Amino acid sequence: MKITKVQTRVLGTPWRNLTFVEVHTDEGHVGLGEVRMVNHTDAVLGCLTEAVPRHVIGFDPFDIEALVQRMTLHDYARPSEVTMSATAVIEMACWDIIGKALDQPVYRLLGGKVRDRIKAYANGWYTVERTPEEFGRAARRVVDRGYRALKVDPFGAGSLELDRAETLHSLALVEAIRETVGDDVEILIEMHGRFSPATAIRISRELERFAPSWIEEPVPPSNAKGLAKVAANVNIPVAAGERVHERGEFRDLLESQSLDIIQPDISHFGGILETRKVAATAETYGVVVAPHNVCGPVATAANLHLAACTPNFKIQEHFNDFADSWVKDAATGNPEVVDGYFALPTGPGLGITLDPAVFDAHPRGDVHFDLFAEGWERRQSQQNEPAR
Repeated sequence: MKITKVQTRVLGTPWRNLTFVEVHTDEGHVGLGEVRMVNHTDAVLGCLTEAVPRHVIGFDPFDIEALVQRMTLHDYARPSEVTMSATAVIEMACWDIIGKALDQPVYRLLGGKVRDRIKAYANGWYTVERTPEEFGRAARRVVDRGYRALKVDPFGAGSLELDRAETLHSLALVEAIRETVGDDVEILIEMHGRFSPATAIRISRELERFAPSWIEEPVPPSNAKGLAKVAANVNIPVAAGERVHERGEFRDLLESQSLDIIQPDISHFGGILETRKVAATAETYGVVVAPHNVCGPVATAANLHLAACTPNFKIQEHFNDFADSWVKDAATGNPEVVDGYFALPTGPGLGITLDPAVFDAHPRGDVHFDLFAEGWERRQSQQNEPAR
């Protein structure tokens, strides 16, 4: 079997563009891949323009390891987010092809299932007015939808420090969520790499009374020693890794025990097998994996297959029940979240089917996501109506 063509499509939403690929073969199989490139859609499309004729066309989709080597090692430059994302969308499409050719779900080709259902948490639900009352109402909708875990970024725009008034306001939002959902629903706190170690430690200690299941990216991803300082001084598990793009970058973080949960993003990390490898490495350190996922249905499917076969998997992020829920229609076939869990995916390959009409209805938009701009959370609120 040989790859004959790669077709790209971009799906526009009010706050992110999603890039999809279709990889065609001479035997009629078509595989799907997806990535959300924050503010850099043209960069990944440009990378694919050069890489596809050089490293993809004419090659056997079964040769996953060779594909990743060609697209990374053989291009000499140190792999970046762009390179690893371009690699990932082709790699996951090849797994889709392999599963279809063998009439097997991808997870069965990666060692088989180790669980019968996949725990999920909701994101994208809190694009509402930034008040305790509205955050509480939004959290109630998450629980009513069936989720038993939800993630929130309660902090306004800022960098390194957070003044006392803003700290108290952020804590009030978390308090409202906890009072609404009760003690048996997990709350995950996103910090988006905003803070200095001292600020992250101070805030985390004040958050402890709400029993969050983790704090995420408490310091910028370039500050490994700062992350270790936070981990040594808080009583909440620490999660990070969405902006780590290859296995070697996790080495020091795992050896220093700076992380309790790693969060590689399949679509930025070279694909399913690369992510499975780093999960296995983390397992040797007693660290669990909770993959980052801000994509639509194709990358979500890839994550579900990874979760099904990964022993140290913890929980799966999912946006598409709250932020632009119509995105799920772009590729159908994924299970829904029921009582806080996805069922295992079914069908050969990734188990999903693309609907081109959805792309026609939602073309690429001119969007720029800036987490550190004043009013970012208000603009998000205006762009995304919450699910009701």
